[in-house]
Amino acid sequence: MELKRYDGKHVRITDDQGNVFTGIAGYGGCEFLECEYGGDEDGLFIEDCLIYRSQIASIEEIVPHGTAELWTERMVLRRYRVDDAEALYRYFGSDPAMVKYSGWNPYATLEMAEETVQRFIRSYEDEHTYSWVMDFEDVLIGTIGAYDYTPEQIEVGFSVQPDWQGRGYATEALQKVLEYLTKNEGIPCVTAWCAAENEGSRRVLEKAGMQLVRCEKNGLAIGDQTYDKLYWEYRQEN
Repeated sequence: MELKRYDGKHVRITDDQGNVFTGIAGYGGCEFLECEYGGDEDGLFIEDCLIYRSQIASIEEIVPHGTAELWTERMVLRRYRVDDAEALYRYFGSDPAMVKYSGWNPYATLEMAEETVQRFIRSYEDEHTYSWVMDFEDVLIGTIGAYDYTPEQIEVGFSVQPDWQGRGYATEALQKVLEYLTKNEGIPCVTAWCAAENEGSRRVLEKAGMQLVRCEKNGLAIGDQTYDKLYWEYRQEN
């Protein structure tokens, strides 16, 4: 069994105790594992779990669906965890600037953040749920997700906390999600919208390859403010 060929692949591993591990495999060579873990053979990592060669009963590559773990050049797009709630409240829910152009704040209190995270976690049972955290070296820097699935299209949205904006992370995450939704999930059209005044989001959508298709004059009302609403599309052939 050549374990190294599974490096970076989505796999399902069953160990000799009957435990099943599913996710992106990371290969660990003999020398590395001996130095770091005291082992004497190679193995594979699935997230924080190390499965040595002798423990592997079976392994297979799989085609992931739903909120599969995705890797970009600088970060991992992963599922929500219970302990994400505090960071979501601190960096997103308590900052008015984060909802200026959306009016949607599911993290306004710590309790709301906890409830929202639990809802996302429960929704992962549906293979057409797409809700990720942008994780840079174990720091939650943003969120990205796709909603209102139909076989013909889905809508995408994203948010990056202020200290991490302007560094290309949102574009990097959006490009990966657009590729995954169209190529892996077979959804022909991904849509998005933003306020015309939201220059940051406009730049991200443009750089990620989405096309502006329509402007609805005064189409977005948030509190006592009204903005022109821009509609965007991405298709695989773009």
